[in-house]
Amino acid sequence: MNRYRLPQIKRLLIALCLSSTLAPLAHAKQIDLQVNLATPVMEADRTHNAFIKISLEAIKQEQPQERIPANIAIVLDKSGSMQGDKLYHAKKAAIMAINRLGTNDIVSVVSYDSRVNVVVPATKASDTARIARSIQQIEASGNTALFAGVSKGSQELRKFLDMNKVNRVILLSDGLANVGPSTPNELGKLGLSLAKEGISVTTIGLGLGYNEDLMTQLAGFSDGNHAFVENAEDLARIFQYEFGDVLSVVAQGVEIHITCKNGVRPLRVLGREADISGNMVSTRMNQLYSEQEKFIILEVEVPAQEDRSNLELVDVDIRYNDLFNKQNEQLSSNVVANFTRSQKKIDDAVDTQTYEAAAEQVANEFNREAVEKRDQGDIQGAQSILQKSADYLDNLGQTLSSPKLIEQKEEALQDASELDDEQEWSKKRKELKERQFKRAKQQSY
Repeated sequence: MNRYRLPQIKRLLIALCLSSTLAPLAHAKQIDLQVNLATPVMEADRTHNAFIKISLEAIKQEQPQERIPANIAIVLDKSGSMQGDKLYHAKKAAIMAINRLGTNDIVSVVSYDSRVNVVVPATKASDTARIARSIQQIEASGNTALFAGVSKGSQELRKFLDMNKVNRVILLSDGLANVGPSTPNELGKLGLSLAKEGISVTTIGLGLGYNEDLMTQLAGFSDGNHAFVENAEDLARIFQYEFGDVLSVVAQGVEIHITCKNGVRPLRVLGREADISGNMVSTRMNQLYSEQEKFIILEVEVPAQEDRSNLELVDVDIRYNDLFNKQNEQLSSNVVANFTRSQKKIDDAVDTQTYEAAAEQVANEFNREAVEKRDQGDIQGAQSILQKSADYLDNLGQTLSSPKLIEQKEEALQDASELDDEQEWSKKRKELKERQFKRAKQQSY
């Protein structure tokens, strides 16, 4: 062989090896699915209620500069109550956030009082200085046509609506919706309809005058984020967090289907709205973010089994839109329980992390019930529910040796002690609703 051809052959072999090694990575799935049982080993010969955690975690993006383009509508309340510092900081935060966008991103800005005004029609975020000048010209006056503001922001998104983009309305309001549809149910339905189009809505409540039920319903049904901002000076920080989420989306349109098997009966899904029909459970998540875990907790009834037997409890099927590869992907998994009469084997097998996540969601349900009781004027009843939550967290925290659950027990007791302060109830209620929302949705900020 000609000795001068050896380097060429070596280079060819190296190239072939590299291509065969790297080729699969081009189609690597963006999502890791884990299905875990809090009590993977159960006592034989009796029925159990058990918690199953279905978690999805998006992989880290090694080249964040190649992120998914965003299509964002910022919807700003400019009603009379926003006069002064509130509107000043809102405009400043919006401009700072827009400066994070790239030339492939789409942005629109809508303001609303009694009427709705498109400040910046949907456009590429290339001339941010011009966009900033338009935002600076917004002035406060009038009432709060919140529903119309969100609807108009959605219309701007639809001009460039693309399932391979991140489509997000970011709503800021400091007051009660008093023009047009204004109930939490009506705004929740709007959020649900937008979610079906691939649009999510993040709601930012400023001050103590907004309706937290309305804002959490709108965000929750569309699978956006929610934040309570007491002081306008904090808006810039919240907008930065929100845009951090928007700019790290890797998958959306996530459909979760669970089939309970072998006589296992689904009881409830904690943390998210879900449909339960017979042995079938279905729910969805609008978007998943890089390096963030999102999960649901499914509580099931497991029929009694013999000693040393095992039982497959559920099949889990996930479908989602992979925004990087621009194709639909599917994942599946299942979970199996083992049965024994040995208490030691049962105790040793407990999945502490999964049990903690389930306990947190159970406590979150207690917290919701307590707020409902407090709204009815039954302060003692609300405190009793929070005491029940604290006892539950304490008992499980001691059993699992979990500092996290013990800390949440103290939080529940602190909440109970603050329910009877009428002057502080408006602020406390907003804090509780925000915390409930964030824990249910595993919000990153």
